[in-house]
Amino acid sequence: MFAFSKLMLAIGIPQTLDYLIVAGGGGGGSNTISSFGAGGGGAGGLLTGSGIAFATATNYAVTVGAGGSGSASNGAYGTQGSNSSFSMVVTAAVGGGYGGSRNTGFQDGGNGGSGGGVGNGSTSNVAGTGTSGQGNAGGIITGSGERSGGGGGGASASGGTGNSSAGTGGAGGAGSASSISGSSVTYAGGGGGAGLNSAGAGGSGGGGAGGSSNAGTAGTANLGGGGGGGNTGAAGGSGVVILKYPDGYSITIGAGLTGSTASPSGGFKVTTITAGTGNVSWA
Repeated sequence: MFAFSKLMLAIGIPQTLDYLIVAGGGGGGSNTISSFGAGGGGAGGLLTGSGIAFATATNYAVTVGAGGSGSASNGAYGTQGSNSSFSMVVTAAVGGGYGGSRNTGFQDGGNGGSGGGVGNGSTSNVAGTGTSGQGNAGGIITGSGERSGGGGGGASASGGTGNSSAGTGGAGGAGSASSISGSSVTYAGGGGGAGLNSAGAGGSGGGGAGGSSNAGTAGTANLGGGGGGGNTGAAGGSGVVILKYPDGYSITIGAGLTGSTASPSGGFKVTTITAGTGNVSWA
């Protein structure tokens, strides 16, 4: 395979790679008064592609986005997750939107790769929007009272609706599965919304569960899941960049990046970059 790959490049047939890029998930909203709900954080944006030509002895920039922080108080939002990018792909994966918190002016979910869920007490009931082709909107609230939060959006589904009359938080939206690593893994699930009586489950793909009179659960690292809403909002999970390319080539993971390359399988290598900013190159 090595000789064949080099021959193809030598006679002008470009080698290509496949990629998966996931941004950091958004932080969950807070309700420090236990009888109120808070929104779940949206998942980080997810991008996939194949057939991208690469050259040897050329640096390509990579950034893996960190998860956003959860809200620690009623009168504050958490933060949006950070973007992930690969310079061969023009579009960056956008960090997940924060979940809404309790208090005037802080209830609406934030926009992002996937949007954050609505926090309790919202009069506008506006969830965060997702980025087209990367994720979905956060969940809203129905019913009366201020005892529920919407779930954060995920890569393949919007966040679930919270029911304030019943005090139930909305579930996080489901993520999307990819087999680029050699086995099926689900990425970019939304965080669950908080609720007085029951909290929303985290979305498949690393979304953190919401809290019921307790803190939310953090999104899973390197899956880009949103953080759950709760008495204290939880942090979103960090993102990841995965590259699959012919096994005749060797990759160099530059300074500032953390990553590893799996043993060749089926004529390909797979490199998973889990943190940092820096360059990769092939020989």
